[in-house]
Formats: sequence, structure tokens, C-alpha cells
Amino acid sequence: MSKFTPLRCGITIVYFTSPESNNLIYIMSRGKNVNRVAVIGAGVSGVVTAKWLKSEGIEVVVYERAGKVGGNWLYNPLSAPEPPYPLESPTPPPFEIKKLLKSQNGEEQKASEIELLFAPPGPAYENLKNNIPTSMQELKGHPWPEGTGDWVTSVEKQKYIESYSKKFDVETLIRFHTSVENVVKGEDKWIVESMSLTRRAEGEWEVISNVDKFDAVVVASGHYHAIRVPDIPGLKEWKSLWPDRVQHSKGYRRPVGFDGQNVLLIGAGVSAMDIGREIAPSAKKIYQSTRGGECDLPITYLDPSIERVSEVSSFAIPRLDSSEFPPSGTVTLKDGRKLENIDRVILCTGYHQSRPFLPQFQNHNIPVEKADDKVLVTDGTQMHNLHKYIFYIPDPTLAFVGIPYYTATFVFFEYLAIAVAGVFSGKVDLPTESEMREEYEKRVLQKGYGRNFHSMKQDEVQYIDELVDWINRDIVERGGARVEHLSEKWLSSRIERVRLFKEVAEGILPVEALRCF
Repeated sequence: MSKFTPLRCGITIVYFTSPESNNLIYIMSRGKNVNRVAVIGAGVSGVVTAKWLKSEGIEVVVYERAGKVGGNWLYNPLSAPEPPYPLESPTPPPFEIKKLLKSQNGEEQKASEIELLFAPPGPAYENLKNNIPTSMQELKGHPWPEGTGDWVTSVEKQKYIESYSKKFDVETLIRFHTSVENVVKGEDKWIVESMSLTRRAEGEWEVISNVDKFDAVVVASGHYHAIRVPDIPGLKEWKSLWPDRVQHSKGYRRPVGFDGQNVLLIGAGVSAMDIGREIAPSAKKIYQSTRGGECDLPITYLDPSIERVSEVSSFAIPRLDSSEFPPSGTVTLKDGRKLENIDRVILCTGYHQSRPFLPQFQNHNIPVEKADDKVLVTDGTQMHNLHKYIFYIPDPTLAFVGIPYYTATFVFFEYLAIAVAGVFSGKVDLPTESEMREEYEKRVLQKGYGRNFHSMKQDEVQYIDELVDWINRDIVERGGARVEHLSEKWLSSRIERVRLFKEVAEGILPVEALRCF
């Protein structure tokens, strides 16, 4: 028996021993193997996954805790409440919505707080635009509206995702205002526990608990929700004393309230660059602190008025008997320099990889490099044990879409969705468990542990080529349509984009050449 022969026996996974080896082989049979799939999240990755699964005749239920599709591109002028500082654990502290409702029903002024806690807004700010042109982020069968430019706002991107969900009848599959609380594998089904928040009357809310069973689960919840707050001496006290003067970049919305202020941005990624450029015209002085990490953007990407400084060592705790109001803020850097009179601090320190609804696959007590062959999340810097960043190796009926970054997200995530639909429909075979493990371990050796493991900065095109070749080996002979590789137009656009980023980084071109501001 060939190890890639599909077995038509009507169950989710067939286990058997290869005659060539003692390896355990996973074969997803065609037909009724995966009939019903839960998709967690209705951002672009969740919506495209639902569309491709639906096109294979699979029943799909999409869970979305917000009231609209869009994920990170869904702009909300309100910010999510911040957790206690510091927050270095990948799993944010839980809240009990039912207790909150019991104490606050009837108090209309608390309505926004309930909604914000149940479905915290994402990081989209008012003037956010894409930094990859729309021509490189077009989903299959769904062109951007005529006249759309390369650079659009988050509102326009959300509308594009929404129109896609309507066009392909995905919106009818979505349970809005529904939060997934726990996902566990039973004897042969995945059990998904969720809560739905409904508004019964003015100021009155109701939470309905749900339990559903599925043959497979796709996690498409993104990775911009669990903020990372480093444990810097004095930071906790600053946040306690001046909650409005210290915030994470996830809560930034508009360049308002920075007039004449000295601002410290901690972090050297895209958020620090964007926020710095927005507030530069009004702020008195902006410092941008960096640890000198691999993911730091070049200094040439910053507004020329911003000064890059070394890593923060500590925040001086002010004397409470000081007559000065507000008290001066002093920050000490690791090189010994002191920054005086800091008025605002914005933590552009990123996010944890966190899946709190999969607690059995998380172990925050072990270092990232000590991950075993079962765990998904350790310190929150990466997701472990995923074949091609998608399929959970010990049980591929658990899949993830949307893990990698430094990609043309819309196009990249659609290819992942096509792979999931191909495998779950039985038209594409997974390798053996040992082969998936071998490929995963080679990738770990190549890229190392931690945040860089999911970076596609240099690997995007090669990864998609290999993924498409794998899909096409099986799918055509089993009645599926051949998946097209990235177009020559797309590849040319990417080459040009890489050239621009390189020349801006080297100071040959001004940052305005990127045209995404």
C-alpha cells in the first residue's frame, strides 16, 4: 500500500504502519472524513479559510467575538482596557464576564466597558494604512474596487474583507459577538466551548454558553491581541501613578494630546515608526529606544526629528511629596544616559503568540528551546510543532492560518487556506508524522527558536512555491483545480518593493519613497 493512498473509510484520520518503516502515518480519507470545521476568527485569514472549506462542501462555523469581520483592520476609536503591568506571560489574565454583567446590568454608562472587555479592539489606529500595495494583496476572484489606489486606510481594507465575505456567502457562517473559551479534543471530535454576548434591552446584557463538536478546528485568531509589557524596573509604578501617561501601542488611536511633550517610544518596529511619524509634528521631543534586535527597522525609516537611544534600564520613581505637577519623569538607559522630563511613554513592544483557549497545549514554565513535541506555546515568541506553520503535527485536524509575518498577508494567508481545504477535503495528503517532524526540525535548525522563526522576510516566495507544488501533486488527479503560483506581475511588484525598502534602509532614498504614510 502506498503511504499516500487516500483511504475511503469515512473517518477523520486513519492510522497504520508503513511497510517500509515503523513510522506512524496520518492519512485523511476522502469523502466524510472532515465534515464539520470550526474556524476561530473572522479576520482575513479566517474569512478566506471559511470560503475555501465551504467550496469543498465542508460545513463551516466561524467564531468572531467582534460584531464585524476584519480582524486587525477593524478600526474602533475606543481602546481596549490595559492589563496590569508588567505582562510577560503569553496568556493574559482572565476576566469573568458573567460577574461583570451581574454587577453592571442596568448601568448604561458601563455598556462600552462590557463590550470592550468581551471583544477588545485591535491595534488599528485612525490613519493606519497598508505598507504592502493593494495590487499585492488581492484575493482570488475578488478584485479591489475600480479606482482603488495602492495605499488605503484600515476602513477600506475592512470593507474589502467584508465584501469578500458577502460575495462568497461566508458572512452567513459567522457567529458574531461569540468568544471561544476552550477547545479540547474528545474521543473523536473537537469540543468547542464558546460564549455569545447579546443585548436584551437598554443597558441589559445576556451571555449564552455554547458547546459544539467538530471534526477539525482552524485557528485564525491572529497574533495582535496579547500585548507584551516588559518588566522594566519602575515601569509598573509609573503606570500606577500616571495611567494616562503610559500605554501600549495597541491602544494608540490618533496623534492628539502630544503637543509640546517629550515622548519615549520603546521598541524599534513598525508601530514605533508609524506612531513616531504621526506625532512628530506636535511633540517637543521624541526618543525611540531599542535593544538592537534583529527585527529593528533601520534608523533611516524614522522621522528625522526622532532620536534613537539605547535600551531602557529603569524608570525613576518620583517623590510623592514633590510640589511639581505632574512630577518630572526620568528614564535611565542601559548606557548610563538619563532622559529627563519624559511626559509620555508608548510601549511598542509587540505581542505574544497566545492561544488561551488551548490551555492544554501551553506551558509557560519552560524556555522556548526546551519545547517538547506536543506543546504549542512556551514563552510566547513562537508557535511550536506546526507542519509548514499550519498543521499541528501530533494531530493535523488542528490547523492554524495566519501565523507567519513579514508577508503580503492577504495573498499569503489565502494559500495557507487552500492547503487546509485541500487536506481536510482529502484531495491533498499530508506526509507521515516522522516526515513532518523531520521537516519541522530542519526549519528550527535553519531559523532558530523565537520570534524570527515565523519571519518570511527572505522566504516568502520559496515557501509559497513549495506549498503550491505540494498541493498540486495530489489535487488535480483527485478532481480539484490546479492551484496557480504567484503571478509574474506579483513577483515583479515584490522585487520592486524589496528594492525600495533596501534603498531607504541604506539612505539612498527618503522614507517617503515607500509611499505608505
